[in-house]
Amino acid sequence: MPIAARIRELDARHTRLDAQIDEVIKHPSADSLELARMKKEKLRLKEQIESLRTSELKALAG
Repeated sequence: MPIAARIRELDARHTRLDAQIDEVIKHPSADSLELARMKKEKLRLKEQIESLRTSELKALAG
């Protein structure tokens, strides 16, 4: 899979997860452990996206 397509896929997952987190936060009975897991996953996705973008820039420059 090309890097750009992988970035788009991860970005879409990140956006969906962000919306899910917003929905969970709205409920007073939100599971704090589940919310923490979701936030960690969101951060992991963001880190992957940034890593791929850096790799893509290096490939274009090199």
